[in-house]
Amino acid sequence: MFNKRTRIKELLQVDAASQEVTVMGWIRTFRNNQFIALNDGSCNQNLQVVAALGLLNDETMKRITTGASLKVIGELVPSLGKGQKVELKATSIEILGDCDTEKYPLQLKNRPGLEYLREIAHLRFRTNTFGAVFRIRHSLAFAIHKFFNDKGFVYLHTPVITASDAEGAGEMFRVTTLPFDNPPRTEDGHINFKEDFFGKSTNLTVSGQLEGELAAMAFSDIYTFGPTFRAENSNTTRHLAEFWMIEPEMAFYDIEDNMNLAEEFIKYIIRYAMDNNREDLEFLAQRLAEEEKQLPQDKRGELGLIEKLEFVLNNAFERITYTEAIDILLNSPAYKKKKFQYEVKWGIDLQSEHERYLVEKHFRKPVIVTGYPAVIKAFYMRINEDGKTVAAMDILAPGIGEIVGGSQREERLERLIARMQEMHVPVEEMQWYLDTRRFGSVPHAGFGLGFERMVQFVTGMTNIRDVIPFARTPKNCEF
Repeated sequence: MFNKRTRIKELLQVDAASQEVTVMGWIRTFRNNQFIALNDGSCNQNLQVVAALGLLNDETMKRITTGASLKVIGELVPSLGKGQKVELKATSIEILGDCDTEKYPLQLKNRPGLEYLREIAHLRFRTNTFGAVFRIRHSLAFAIHKFFNDKGFVYLHTPVITASDAEGAGEMFRVTTLPFDNPPRTEDGHINFKEDFFGKSTNLTVSGQLEGELAAMAFSDIYTFGPTFRAENSNTTRHLAEFWMIEPEMAFYDIEDNMNLAEEFIKYIIRYAMDNNREDLEFLAQRLAEEEKQLPQDKRGELGLIEKLEFVLNNAFERITYTEAIDILLNSPAYKKKKFQYEVKWGIDLQSEHERYLVEKHFRKPVIVTGYPAVIKAFYMRINEDGKTVAAMDILAPGIGEIVGGSQREERLERLIARMQEMHVPVEEMQWYLDTRRFGSVPHAGFGLGFERMVQFVTGMTNIRDVIPFARTPKNCEF
């Protein structure tokens, strides 16, 4: 069998040596015509392979280059060098794939920056930084499923193609098979979507929430975890056109239950990464510390990456109302010194600069804001008794602002219909959604967590394009 190999991560944890093993991986460095640093992606650490003088002929020696792939059989022995407990004394080296060093862009001497690595995203996985980021991303994804599975939630696959706009934002990617140059039209000149594949106008989903609510009315507790799409022309370090969302929906939950679950959930997945990816996190913490040394003092984080994550785990999230948040901002030195770019008054949608002030300057920890004005929130959020705010909640995190958005859903049929009419949501087309309020309606709630923003928070990466394998952004759809 060809693939009878041991992962390098497992070998580096072995205490007892002197055993024959097979490893496969890619060459990071080759020095003194004898010492090969081999990496297979299971961890950032390399395994030192020692090729005894005379083991390789001159022709093979020339092919031992950075980036080439090898299969090595040998004896695992205690290492005499510093930095590793074991090394592999090779008895056989087979080159699986050559690598032309003149053309290979990942050379140690080059040290390519993150912006350049985005241009070669198909190769950046081989760097230590992105190896750490995507192993952590994997752990966080696994932790999400484990958290909900252990709580008895049902995992629901909601549609990627939909005819509804759950958020009411209108920034959606259209899905069609109609010809662009000459689409069929109605008598009044509009595009005739009845002749399209689905017989109506359809789009890529912005959220699985509405479908999730339908399932929660049968299973009580469900969650979705899948790709969502926003045709928002935002070239920022926080936005993507394609990203992954986790959206649990829970029957018999109110807004407080919703906040409690969201806080428990965030702490759980961070703890899982801390327990299972410590080496990767420590590597990224060191990288972030070195990056911040280049920034002015007032732009540096007060806590290191590990300290920030531990702080989140060890402290209850602050809970305030939207009205309290506005009062804090209006009385802040930043507002009085006119340092906010966007205006502050009751009724605005909080901007990132406002959110970050609350968590980074005022409370210095994650904050849950509740009771937003109804006019800036979606139609499905439950109207509070004051008639002007809704039972919504956003969780704000240091460094990135909003990380979770959720609400108690409006379970009262008449109020929901009135809200839809007020916000010009087509009532007739949403009868399937309203049926959940007609047939055994119950109080229920849910939230959405943008997975990439969570990965950003845990890894300390400053650009969201560096925590998804292949970023989809305005004017960019490579790979």
